[in-house]
Amino acid sequence: MEHTTLGRSGLRVSRACLGTMNFGTTYGLAAADEAEAGRVLDAFLEAGGNFVDTADLYHRGETEEILGRLLKGRRERVVLATKGAMPVDGEARGLSRRHLTRALDASLRRLDTDYVDLYQCHQWDPATPIEETMATLDGFVRAGKVRYLGCSNFTAAQIVESQWAAATPFVSLQPQYSLLARVIETEVLPVCERHGLGTVVYGTLGGGILAGRYTPGRAPDPDSRMGRLLGSSMPGARRWAEMLLTDRNLAIAAEVTRVASELGAEPGHVALAWVARRPGVTSVLLGPRSVDQLRSNLAGLDLTLPPEVADRLTQLSDLNLTPQDGSLFHLAR
Repeated sequence: MEHTTLGRSGLRVSRACLGTMNFGTTYGLAAADEAEAGRVLDAFLEAGGNFVDTADLYHRGETEEILGRLLKGRRERVVLATKGAMPVDGEARGLSRRHLTRALDASLRRLDTDYVDLYQCHQWDPATPIEETMATLDGFVRAGKVRYLGCSNFTAAQIVESQWAAATPFVSLQPQYSLLARVIETEVLPVCERHGLGTVVYGTLGGGILAGRYTPGRAPDPDSRMGRLLGSSMPGARRWAEMLLTDRNLAIAAEVTRVASELGAEPGHVALAWVARRPGVTSVLLGPRSVDQLRSNLAGLDLTLPPEVADRLTQLSDLNLTPQDGSLFHLAR
């Protein structure tokens, strides 16, 4: 698997990043128990991946606990990233010194490690001065608890403000990016390039829309991801699913399916291949629930689209360059 440096740093990461939002079965919609999560991690490492991302929010800390056990004895093989800011078990949220300090210590305890390679602010906190946040994060680096700093779901202006206030600047951004969500191309990606941030993009399959699982005029299968979201009691889940299941998004998905048929590939492979080779993308975050899903995702990253096909998909989705509030973290609200 290809590796590259993350932003303006010397940290080398794989072009595929293993996302662990689907590790854990106690809370939420995910389906990978610890045994299956272990098989997914093993397969990812065997394929040459070294970049693993999690968050304290995922399954209220269960995901970090699972990772801590799975990484025992091989921690140094992995570039381990986690995120803080969101509430866990009803506790406070935000990027204050108090909350981030408690959040990082709790993550280190659950992950059973002395440090994380990349610590990321999960979302912007308008209630906390950015100078306080960046000074706190710099303290984590100086204390040896964190090696590098990043952020997730920040706007271009928020990135610039953070970098100006930083003693230790961010080296990465984790934004949503797919054929359905391209708003980061207008301002965020240029700002990342200017300020030395690599990008670890998530949501590349549009919640499964681009994998060809849904068609216009037909209700999603109740056992599908969108079907579960539409039937969920989680705040924001139904709204997020309805936002994705638009006629326009389904039309883009239908074109992705046609391209896949022409190339003898799967629709998800085409969607991933398009994102992976877009300018400014450092690593693609994968969120498999099983080894089969992981292998299918990796096959997509190995696919090279003919230039005319990539251009065709780019032109088809150009109208999507407008802000959308569809980030996965909103499901926790």
